[in-house]
Amino acid sequence: MKMNGIAHVGITVSNFKKCNPFYRQLFGFLEMQLVYDSDSVIYGVGSRTGIAVKKADAKFQGEVFEQNRIGLHHFCFRARAKSDIDKLYDFLINIDAKIVRAPEEGSWAQGYYSVLFEDPDGIRIEANYIPGKGNLDPKVKLPLAE
Repeated sequence: MKMNGIAHVGITVSNFKKCNPFYRQLFGFLEMQLVYDSDSVIYGVGSRTGIAVKKADAKFQGEVFEQNRIGLHHFCFRARAKSDIDKLYDFLINIDAKIVRAPEEGSWAQGYYSVLFEDPDGIRIEANYIPGKGNLDPKVKLPLAE
């Protein structure tokens, strides 16, 4: 069976009050439509991608995200143009998002260009651009993951 991408990513945040406006702004910038909106969940859809942001149960709301714990490490949006990464970076600066890594070339694929940032809970989000077929190009030698 050949997959058609990932339909959605669901994340649970400890501080929904801070994360809600952050994701609303991010969804708007990424031209994602808010299709579900409640006191404990928001869900944005656009460009064949869905992101659900859910309030953590009360007993977990004092915890913080740890990238190397079991579960989500980060998620990454794929941009259509290299210049989109720079535009996103400017947007993130304007909303005072925590930037982990400013836009830069990377070795994950030929032409890899990305920005890495965090939501108010510290969940890491990346956006990247890879020209052409990226790692699916049979002429490209893949780097070893560390």
